[in-house]
This record gives sequence, C-alpha cells and structure tokens, in this order.
Amino acid sequence: MMGFNSQDNEYDLPRILARPLYFGLLVNIMVPMALLFVCFYLDKNYSMDNHAGTAANSLFYVLVVLSVVQAGLALWWRRILFQRPMIRGPETFEQDLATGFLRCCRPVFVIIALISLYGYLYFFLTGRFTESAILVLFSFLVFQVVRPRTGFVKKLITRQRGFVERRRYFSG
Repeated sequence: MMGFNSQDNEYDLPRILARPLYFGLLVNIMVPMALLFVCFYLDKNYSMDNHAGTAANSLFYVLVVLSVVQAGLALWWRRILFQRPMIRGPETFEQDLATGFLRCCRPVFVIIALISLYGYLYFFLTGRFTESAILVLFSFLVFQVVRPRTGFVKKLITRQRGFVERRRYFSG
C-alpha cells in the first residue's frame, strides 16, 4: 500500500474531484439559492397566505426533524456507498475511480438537495420566509459536511487499491 504523497503524483486528484464537486455545487448550492431568491422576491413583493394556520410552527418542527433524519441518511448512505469496490480492473483504475466517485456522490447530493425542498414547501404553505431560509441553509450546511475533499479521495484510493489487491472489482 502506497503512502498519500506518492498518490498525489500518481493520480490526478483535481480531475477526480471536479465533476462530483461541480454536480454538488449545482444541485446543492446554485439551484437552491436561485429558488430561495424567488421565495425572497415573493415574500417582499406579494402577500403570501398561511395555509397551514396554527399548525405552522408544528409543521416547521416536523420539517426540521425530517431534515435532520435525511441528513443522517445522506451521511450513512455516503459511508455505505464508498465502502464498495468501484474499480472494474487494475488497468483502468483512475478512470473507474473518477466514474465511481461521481456515481456514488450523485444520490447523496440529491438527498441533501431534497432537504432544501422542505424549505420551499414550508414557504408556500405558510408564507414565512425566515423559517424557510433556515431549512434551505441547513441543506447548504449538510452539503459542506459531505462535499468531496482531497483527503477523502486519498483514503478512497487506498481502500480501492485494497479491493484490487484482493481481486474484488465493481460488478454493476
């Protein structure tokens, strides 16, 4: 097993990280922020009715609990997905790693993006922008915890090399 320093020279880590990171930024930052600006505009320029009535506060707490559970699910699923082999063969290690990394990041990022939908749902049901923004900002925070980093990819390379040494390959 090689150390991290030799892996820095052997693999193009920025290339491996780029596509998943750009996908995550689009799905978890850009689109939710654009929708939050739409909600802000509606809040400032139009009167939004509270369709939830007196249940608005309870609904907020239910959505907060659902968001926390969903964040936990995203963290758990990320751990599970990255414990599996991603490499089809030793000769295509780096390409398989980049493809597998993106394939595993996408569903986790979508789960995190769905947290922000709770904020928009809450806004359109209650007309309360502040609480809606809190839910959307929570999804940003979860993305910051889960987003791909160089150290994570280095550990993933080590784990995938172990799978290759044991002849355990991706079969999907």
